[in-house]
Amino acid sequence: MENVFFKDIETVSKMLRNQEITPVELTKQLLERIKSVDSVLNAYITLMSEEALTQAAVLEKELKEGNIRGPLHGVPIAIKDIFETKGSVTTSGSKIFEKFVSHHDAEIVTLLKKAGAIIIGKTNLHEFAMGATTENPHYGPSRNPWNIMKIPGGSSGGSAVAVAAGMAFGAVGTDTGGSIRLPAALCGVVGLKPTYDLISTAGCTPLSKSLDHIGPMTRTVADSRTLLRVCADAEKLKQVDLSTRLGDLKGIKVAVCKEYFFEGMDEEIAMHIHQALAKLESLGAEIIEVDIVGISEAIEAQKMIFKAEAYAFHESMFLDKPHLYGEDVQFRLQAGKGVLASEYIQAKQYQQAFQQHIRFKMIEEHIDVFFSPTNVIPPFDIGSVGPEQSVNNIFRLGKTPLGNLLGLPILTIPCGFTSERLPIGFQIMGRAYEEGKVLAIGEVYEQSENWVAYLEKNEVFQVEKTI
Repeated sequence: MENVFFKDIETVSKMLRNQEITPVELTKQLLERIKSVDSVLNAYITLMSEEALTQAAVLEKELKEGNIRGPLHGVPIAIKDIFETKGSVTTSGSKIFEKFVSHHDAEIVTLLKKAGAIIIGKTNLHEFAMGATTENPHYGPSRNPWNIMKIPGGSSGGSAVAVAAGMAFGAVGTDTGGSIRLPAALCGVVGLKPTYDLISTAGCTPLSKSLDHIGPMTRTVADSRTLLRVCADAEKLKQVDLSTRLGDLKGIKVAVCKEYFFEGMDEEIAMHIHQALAKLESLGAEIIEVDIVGISEAIEAQKMIFKAEAYAFHESMFLDKPHLYGEDVQFRLQAGKGVLASEYIQAKQYQQAFQQHIRFKMIEEHIDVFFSPTNVIPPFDIGSVGPEQSVNNIFRLGKTPLGNLLGLPILTIPCGFTSERLPIGFQIMGRAYEEGKVLAIGEVYEQSENWVAYLEKNEVFQVEKTI
């Protein structure tokens, strides 16, 4: 049972099927782990102890009867506290929703439960998912397990922390400008933003409806594939071939655009990113450099869409009770208040044109994936950036937002650590509904480096020395 909390879903699933541990035993042990470690890290807003143990008992009975729902049967999974859960509070990280109890489960929660996952708790997030640090003024900041003075990234920071620190075997987050990928990179785990609309957002508090994505955060690429298979819309999943596997990367063309994506990188991070790119080449990939027309205009369009759609959802609540919002979120909503309808329409038109441009480029140049860093600087200290500057954090920390404008599948993978033992990640972006290929490429790289074994050594975490 040593280090069971840092095992991947595949391993834990085998342990459960082989009766090396029962769902109830596993859930009880994980709850104890959370109660100990989370007093420092603050990854969870709500720990669903009673509900989780009830689920575990049902699943244990089914397991004994030989009724196995699938690879998630009896495996504790965390969900971001932005997904509705029947009969329990969904705060969305806000004071406004602190007493909101839904009568329904979000679609993704329904699918997870149907697959036999145990919902262990609801994780902390940047208020209304509207930020990149998970410094929540109402529920406290989540802390990076590699250095508890540092941010874990956001907005799905609690989900990333829970997986990285052995408080969940997988988690689900949302990504509107990088909110899965950035915290995954800063906490040293795998994060997948699928193709737009592959996973239903029904029952998820919206941030920006045309940019919102839901996806898994896991220890391994294989685990992301497992969660995606469960969480995706059944009809849309028919367009995705998740059976794709690769022995090496021969015949795979990886494109690199230096403009924007490789700018502003910390020196140490740049070294690891270039090493990762060289590793992909050594594994057989063909690396090509390309230019992308209209990047700066695309970024401005993404900002405009985000501001307008976020304000549209919050308008009545914000006008009625602005004081209940955190200062940084107030700045964001005030910016959205001034967006003209003509500006929003123009931004949407540019989004469509930019999507078409990238789609054609990938086809014409036979590009399988684009490669770029996920985070370009290490995580900064909690509380070091004021509310009025925080709107730019997502653009300072990483190169994730354009992926949401494009709506294409993007996987972030750990690729090293700074000299201060802070994780670094790179991302690969594929064509629409080609998650199978993206995951297969990521898996070849992952297996060549074996970061998972490194992450199992939980004594490297600063948090372990503080409890």
